[in-house]
Amino acid sequence: MSMQGELSADTPLWRDYLELCKPNVVLVMIVTSVIGMFMAVPGMVPPDVLVLGNLGIALCAAAAAAINHLVDRHIDRKMARTHNRPVAQGRLAPAQVIGFAVLLGGLGMAILVVWINALTAWLTLASLLGYAVVYTLYLKRATPQNIVIGGLAGAAPPLLGWTAVTGAVHGHALLLVLIIFAWTPPHFWALALHRKEEYAKADVPMLPVTHGDRYTKLHVLLYTILMVLVTLLPYLTGMSGWIYLLGALMLGGGFLYWAVRLYRSADPALGLTTFKYSIVYLLALFAIMLADHQLIAPALVV
Repeated sequence: MSMQGELSADTPLWRDYLELCKPNVVLVMIVTSVIGMFMAVPGMVPPDVLVLGNLGIALCAAAAAAINHLVDRHIDRKMARTHNRPVAQGRLAPAQVIGFAVLLGGLGMAILVVWINALTAWLTLASLLGYAVVYTLYLKRATPQNIVIGGLAGAAPPLLGWTAVTGAVHGHALLLVLIIFAWTPPHFWALALHRKEEYAKADVPMLPVTHGDRYTKLHVLLYTILMVLVTLLPYLTGMSGWIYLLGALMLGGGFLYWAVRLYRSADPALGLTTFKYSIVYLLALFAIMLADHQLIAPALVV
């Protein structure tokens, strides 16, 4: 999911700035934003909204990522996965990062306000502040439930995509947010199990550090069950059809398989395996939802 650990002291400056943006994470967010846009309308999303809306959202997300690099630089130095980040290694100074984040965030907000709508702009700003300030600056260091509480900011992109097209918040858009919100804990705790020693070294109170592996594995399993139930709601509310239902059940069964294996096994590699599957799961789930919408929705138009 990241480029960390691949860069060295002689890395070109543009690569350091690119890494600040966490491009792979932002890409996943934009995929869910695009799908949120298409789910909001029966046909094609207006091209200007599709391009400018996602550009504005991406720039704001990249700004939040840059702030995360800055705030977490002391933690990053202590973790193998992040020790070579540009701010942690001093290749970029705090002032450079702040200026870069302000530039990206300001440009993103301007695009959303001028060419999209104010609702999307303010929701995007709230999401940016929720991740960069509330989660990164406070929750991450304050409670082992950090990812549960702070996960709402990362779950916002499909709602932002929806409001970019419609200019309004709809219950179906909130369902998309709820799916990602329920997915985040088992996704992240699986990785935290794999990186437990690093989080302990950095004094970050992730759940495996504070409550142990067995407790965390149980919660991965319980949250996975909850997530699978949540993913049935689009079908039950009439938002999606049988194609989505079949895909959600199959993908959810795969996630449950890995969660059960993780709970029952002491194999240290299963945390990373479950984490990797969770990424494929989310992207595939939203892709099937979009396919269902494109195939079913036109048939419903009289």
